Amino acid sequence: MNTMVLDVCSLLENEEALTKEQFEQLIREVRSSERQRLHFQEYFDQTVQQRSASLCQHAVSAMKVAQGYYALSQYDQAAEWLEKAGAGRQECWLKASCLRELKEYDAAIGQFEAAEAKGADTFDAAMAIVECLRRKGDLEQADKKLKKFSRVGEIRAEFHYQMGKLHDANGRREEAMAEFERAIVLDGNHARALFALAYACDLYGQEKQAIEYYQRSLQSADIYVSALLNLAVLYEDDGQYDEAYDCALQVLLAYPRHPRANLFLKDIASSMTMYYDEDRERRVDRRNQVLQIPISDFELSVRSRNCLRKMNIRYLGDLLRVTEAELLTYKNFGETSLQEIKAILTAKSLRLGQMLEEHSDNKSQSAEDAQEEQQADNEIITTSVSQLGLSVRARKCLQRLNLNTLGELTRCTEAELLGCKNFGLTSLEEIKKCLKEKGLSLRQLDE
Repeated sequence: MNTMVLDVCSLLENEEALTKEQFEQLIREVRSSERQRLHFQEYFDQTVQQRSASLCQHAVSAMKVAQGYYALSQYDQAAEWLEKAGAGRQECWLKASCLRELKEYDAAIGQFEAAEAKGADTFDAAMAIVECLRRKGDLEQADKKLKKFSRVGEIRAEFHYQMGKLHDANGRREEAMAEFERAIVLDGNHARALFALAYACDLYGQEKQAIEYYQRSLQSADIYVSALLNLAVLYEDDGQYDEAYDCALQVLLAYPRHPRANLFLKDIASSMTMYYDEDRERRVDRRNQVLQIPISDFELSVRSRNCLRKMNIRYLGDLLRVTEAELLTYKNFGETSLQEIKAILTAKSLRLGQMLEEHSDNKSQSAEDAQEEQQADNEIITTSVSQLGLSVRARKCLQRLNLNTLGELTRCTEAELLGCKNFGLTSLEEIKKCLKEKGLSLRQLDE
């Protein structure tokens, strides 16, 4: 586990508060992967349980417990501990953030105002309140609040991001995209603005720009699962199956049980082979059950167990993502421990580094099959939309949008079609029904 993650637990034993930078780093690291979150939760819950009585008596310690629960996205428990932490600026701000995530927006606004009264930055508090107002649907008040900061906000990326989200909520797509672009000019690493702009481009069929902004949003410290999955869909639509596979794999390496990513890998395999092997899927499911067996279920020496725990190796499948060389470079991990672990894997017909090798093999295989897969795809995607037997209105709308083949049609979202003049829900349902009969669908996005 990362040193920072351990520090928040050790700091519970003294009066030293977490700095803003330490708290932000803790959030990033705890939420960076499912494995990291589980490790931290186990260690943190144990620490809190052992020292619960004494922690309640010290405001600073109670605040740190609340910060730990916030990092774990357990906002109810964080809010409970904040009641014991006092009512200072940082405490009010964190409580407001918890209430906002719990969708108690009016209470959150009150706490952000309290934090401002105790010295929090006025602009930051205003932007946080604007977000609460927008989320609760009070767009008029959000607009009024934003306009009060229009002068100072001109040079602040967060102002333009919030303005863009407000425009988007009001259905003003072009104005929203312009504001997101301004935010990025002012702060090229504003991850939320990059994702919002990528999503908008993706939604309205500007695939190249969407790919660029999704890629840039992933350069930030935070992992945007939705960005990775949306990017994977765009890559798959463009025939870049290796890139699509890598995006989904990144999600699964961080969150092995992520349902959408697991389904997407099956879709990728289906796209590449145009054949679904049910027996193979059952074998894969059985194998996944084996990979999710906790390391604690096996008889290991204390040294081996401790080394694996410190390396964040919690499940059997984690061992398939590391090599012998990586294990042996870890302090106190020697040949005896290595042989002990290899024996466990051999008994399950597995080996160290196996998933890394399979990933490499899959990429090679996909390249060899690319031409064959393309020929199979062409038979479907080059079919003319005229063969769908659509109504006159629906056909004319597709002509205005210059959509001539099924492949072009399936790359469109519902929003793109509904944006065409005289194209209504009746025509949309008609097209969706025709596509479904051919095993196809319009493109959908994650947000």
